[in-house]
Parts: sequence; C-alpha cells; structure tokens
Amino acid sequence: MESGHERIRFSISTQELSRRWSAVRQVMREEKIDFLVMQNDNDFLQGYGKWFTDIPAVNGYPTTVIFPRGDEMTVINSGPRSSGPTDLSAKGWAFRGVRKLMTAPYFPSLHYSTTYDAELVVRELAPYKNCSVGLVGCGMMSLAFGDYLRNHLTTASLSDFTEFVDRIKVVKSDEEIRLIRETASIQDAAFEKALGMIRPGVRDSEVAAFVQHTVQDLGSEQQLIMVGSAPMGTPCPQLRRHFTHRKMKEGDQFALMIEVNGPGGMYTELGRTCVLGKPSNELLDAFEVAREAQKVTLDLLKPGADPRDIITAHNAFLRKKGWPEETRLYAHGQGYDLVERPAIREDETMRIQANMNITVHPIVASGTVFSWVCDNYLVTENGPSACLHRTPKKIFEI
Repeated sequence: MESGHERIRFSISTQELSRRWSAVRQVMREEKIDFLVMQNDNDFLQGYGKWFTDIPAVNGYPTTVIFPRGDEMTVINSGPRSSGPTDLSAKGWAFRGVRKLMTAPYFPSLHYSTTYDAELVVRELAPYKNCSVGLVGCGMMSLAFGDYLRNHLTTASLSDFTEFVDRIKVVKSDEEIRLIRETASIQDAAFEKALGMIRPGVRDSEVAAFVQHTVQDLGSEQQLIMVGSAPMGTPCPQLRRHFTHRKMKEGDQFALMIEVNGPGGMYTELGRTCVLGKPSNELLDAFEVAREAQKVTLDLLKPGADPRDIITAHNAFLRKKGWPEETRLYAHGQGYDLVERPAIREDETMRIQANMNITVHPIVASGTVFSWVCDNYLVTENGPSACLHRTPKKIFEI
C-alpha cells in the first residue's frame, strides 16, 4: 500500500491496480473488446471508476473512464472547456495508469450540457474504426450519455461488459481484505463512542454528526450514517437525514446504522438498536428472531451457494417464526459499492465465492416493533469467517 501524496490520505498500491487492469485486459482479449467505457457520479453505489483509477466520483458530478485493452486510460471530468488534454503533472501520485485527462463544463442540472463528456468519448474513439466497446455499469450512465454514444459511435459495436468486470471485482485481493477489516474496525470504534451521545434531549441528527466526525478522524473517506429514535411500542427504523430532527426521550429506542467506507474506499456496515432504559419483551423477542435469521443465512454462505437458495431458506425461517417473508435486500456483497453483487435474492445469477465481502442485515418488523442486526463477513473456502465486527450482537441498554 502506498502513502501517495500529502493531498491523499491513503492510496491503493500500484501493484493492486495493476492486478485489476491485467485481469480485465485478459478478459477483454478473450471477448475481443477494444475499449471499456464507464460513467460514475458518486462513491456510494458507483464504484467502477474508483476500482479502475483509485479516484472516486463524487457529488453527482459525472466522471467518465475510457479503459483501452492495450494502452493507458483516458479520464473525463467536469471542468473548464479545453481544446486539448488537461495537465497531468499529478500522474505519478494520483492519475496512475492514465494517459490523458480531459475536462468540459457539463452538469446533470444543465440539460444542454449533458452530452459534453460523451462528445469527448466519441472524439477519442473516432480514429478506431470498427472498434468494439464494452459499457460498464450501464445503469449508472445517464440517458443523454448513453444515447449519444449509440447515435455517434456508428462504426463501433457496443455491448454490456458489466458482468465480466463484476466477476473480477467481487472477489477481493489480500490488500482489499485488509482494508475491509480496517473499515469494520473503524465502525466498531465509532459505535462505541456514539453510545456516550445517545441520551434524552439529544437530537438524532446530533448523533449522526458525531459519528461522521469520528469516522472521518479514523480514516473514513465517505459516509452514509442513518439514525432514528421512537417510543417503545412503535417501530424504530434508521432514517434518512431529512427525518432526523427528533429529540430522544427517556424510554426511547434508537437505531444506528454506520454505512461508511474506510481508508482506500472499501465499505462494510454496522447496525444495532439501543434503548434509553429497558427494552420491551416484544423488542427482545424480535431481536432474537433477527439474530437467528442472520445465522440461517451465514450457515449457507459457502462457495458455490446459490443466492436463490439462501433467500428461500431465509423466508422459510421467517414463516416458521410467524413473520412476513423478506421483500427487501437483506444481504449482499460490498466493496467500493455500498451494495455490490452478489445480492441474496431471487434474481441474482452470481454464486457465492471465496473472498467475497458479504453484509447480512435481516430485519424483523411489524406495526409495533422493528428489530435487526447488521454485520459483515468474509466468505472463506469453508464458509463465513468470524464476524468482521466486534460489537456485541445485542440490544444496548443506556
């Protein structure tokens, strides 16, 4: 791993980046693909660009990466209009593997500018007549971007290459696994510190702000922190920031979900419920079902397992306990994406493999109760690792 430059707190090693590039280029040769093109605009659910370049897209500003089979990359960012490449003096410490950096003043909110990046892609690929282009993460590309490519790369053949990249990206290297463990450790430390903030009179948002400050100090690069409080006898789920102005009261429940990445950008997530007093028997019973449900999934989390079989077993367990079947996403992979394949659900086609990072967070809820447990595990050749989080699986009484 590399320290990089004073402007970057942590850099993925060039050796690790080279491993990724080599693995992808091998598949490109096999599939006869000349270029990959991807467009990302955030680092929560759009981690392809980060995986290739070690630089995340942020804040809804689209970043485009052109990855050639036989040359270094071209990166396109929002910035000043330029007739040529932008300065690449940072190539040695930031833009590794990048041959050309280009900018244009495009923003999703300025509809007339939303093809400027696509125009640069077409210009870059114009000399390569009859080339084959694999699109990566089509669901992350804007309609304007995708339509422009299809309408103007008239001599190129376009196909969806996402599946091929996913197969490589979801299996973690030793370096990535070390970073995943570090992220889980940061979340444990932040949760422990947050317990001192959870008390009557404190707003939900104040706890979230405290956790965000804490994880940033510990090395987190991007944060999604969801919190929520409610009286006992009512559901208490974690909520989006817009709904976190409530002040906690004596006897309340408080849900804390720490979905942050760590140094290098790898995600895990930790979730628990706290009670400002004593939990009801209903809450304790629901938590026990959630904890057992997590174990049902973990017992099946082995190389070769089919996610469709796992969700079937999960729902059978819930029915047996008298709870509704799961209709949300309760377990899935993580890496540079907060939600990564494989998803434990009926429509997933990717089987479980060793060295995947899987979060399992079953929820048991009704009109009067909400309970859950959320942790990460690595898949080993023999099944799940020990829990990556050390935070006890319990309801915390404060």
